[in-house]
Amino acid sequence: MRVGVVAQRSNARAAELAAEIRRECDATVVLDEEAAASLDLPDAGVDVAEMADCDLVVSIGGDGTFLYAARGAGGAPVMGVNLGEVGFLNAVPPGEAIETLREEVAHIRENGGPRLSEMPKVLAEGDGWALPPALNEVAVMGSQRGRNKGVGIEVRVDGSLYGGTHADGVLVCTPTGSTAYNLSEGGPLVHPAVGGFTITEMVADDPMPPLVVDLDSEVTVRVEEAESAVVVADGRTVQEVRPPTQVTLTRAADPVRVAGPPLDFFAALGKLD
Repeated sequence: MRVGVVAQRSNARAAELAAEIRRECDATVVLDEEAAASLDLPDAGVDVAEMADCDLVVSIGGDGTFLYAARGAGGAPVMGVNLGEVGFLNAVPPGEAIETLREEVAHIRENGGPRLSEMPKVLAEGDGWALPPALNEVAVMGSQRGRNKGVGIEVRVDGSLYGGTHADGVLVCTPTGSTAYNLSEGGPLVHPAVGGFTITEMVADDPMPPLVVDLDSEVTVRVEEAESAVVVADGRTVQEVRPPTQVTLTRAADPVRVAGPPLDFFAALGKLD
């Protein structure tokens, strides 16, 4: 059995826990390259992409570290250890990490895989391009925000017009992403068990209320009234587009597979204050 460990960068506590997992886990453990280097264990380090064939990947840090691990490790199941941040994706406290990992390793050996829940991702595509699927959200927006900037947008759901206005942009987010960028733009919290994407306009001149649509809906955003615009997935990957153009957003084929104990959505909400 092979277990990958991705530790939050430049976090001594995360690196120490990664070293403890390597010592205590009854499996072959590989560390991400930066964690291995910080622990002076270069032979134990691999690129995160090489963890795609692991039976389990452990992310130690916050939601950003979890997203990094999930993107890099492809379809491998990821278990998140939360180091005191909001941690909507990380169900395991650091003090319980070793025991929970032992339970998951035993579960994999007995049942052929870990305890799993699946979280949808959203895929953004345009004329000749596609971004890597996003676990939180895709933003279609002007290259700059603020007064007299932004873009003209027309939003359709399965071909039917939902809204059209001038705005800083529009977000299409997953239930997981409802607690992130979407919340800061006035969008609703969405429980993970609710299967839907949320459409939230960003500082619109003539706004429509946020809308939750079925995961199998096709959302299209037509972008106009600007020299350039950007499409941003999970705040990391960016595609510049030239209006007028259309962006199509759909559910990605492969969800993120979250391993370990169930996530406590309401406990995590308490950390937003």
